[in-house]
Amino acid sequence: MAMPATQIRRGMVIVFEGQPCRVLEFRHHTPGNLRAMIQTKMKNLRNGNSFEHRFRAADTIERASMETHELEFMYRGGDTWHFMNTENFDQLEMDEEMLGDNAQWMQPGMNILAEYYDGRPIGIELPQFLVLEVVDTAPVMKTATKTASSKPATLDNGVVINVPEFVGTGEKVRVNPNTSEYMDRAK
Repeated sequence: MAMPATQIRRGMVIVFEGQPCRVLEFRHHTPGNLRAMIQTKMKNLRNGNSFEHRFRAADTIERASMETHELEFMYRGGDTWHFMNTENFDQLEMDEEMLGDNAQWMQPGMNILAEYYDGRPIGIELPQFLVLEVVDTAPVMKTATKTASSKPATLDNGVVINVPEFVGTGEKVRVNPNTSEYMDRAK
């Protein structure tokens, strides 16, 4: 469905030169007595490349028709991660290039949201937080306070994050997988 380039907004996914691209930034610009233009910074969702492009106000763009499906991570086999669609039980594979930094957070039984374009997944969204166990960290300091410094801790999935001094080995913590930050102790 074609629409004028002046309706571009941040976060929108459009088809640019046959590829799905997410608009990261945009700026509507009218220089003096010249024609209006829209300066955009976009990211190609298939290969991950970021680039800039300038649209004229008279240009038309096509909004990408995206689908979202819930997938359950089943297991990792070599260089591929295996998922099952929870709606129709279809199974599919994704490689590390497609998952990117999210690959390190995958745990069996975990549910994620996947964006599909032309029937193929092109990106995933992790849950807001994960509950993981600290398997290795420095001993707890008796004088530690909540505002004290932090220390590195290895989680049960192998990821190393910084936690407060009062967190010890064997404790469960809530972690934001999008920023790799400690949130709080899990209840």
